[in-house]
Amino acid sequence: MRYVIWLLTTAGGVAAAAWLLDGISFDGADWQDKVLPLLGVSLILGLVSTFIKPVVQLLSLPFIILTLGLVLLVINALMLMLTAWLADIFDLGFTVDGFWTAMLGSVVITLATWTIDAVVGDA
Repeated sequence: MRYVIWLLTTAGGVAAAAWLLDGISFDGADWQDKVLPLLGVSLILGLVSTFIKPVVQLLSLPFIILTLGLVLLVINALMLMLTAWLADIFDLGFTVDGFWTAMLGSVVITLATWTIDAVVGDA
């Protein structure tokens, strides 16, 4: 159950970013065509955040300390761009147009996920 809530929370964050930002989008005519790709992208983002992001953060730890954590925004944007690239390989129809869109999208996803977690609580 906990995994399902995590997946839906991440999907809510990605959906919020796609809704708010013009540069993040899903292919499909209506929302029914976008549900499965949204869940697939959420799964990919979760796997990227679980396995790749900690390694990148560890390797960039001196830069994180030097910039007082601002490099974490760049890392989050790069993880979102990596997710979009992997989603393209799996033909999920998820696109992120550029680095700055990815940076803003990662902030939106983080804030939306925090908000949804606060409302839903621990399950």
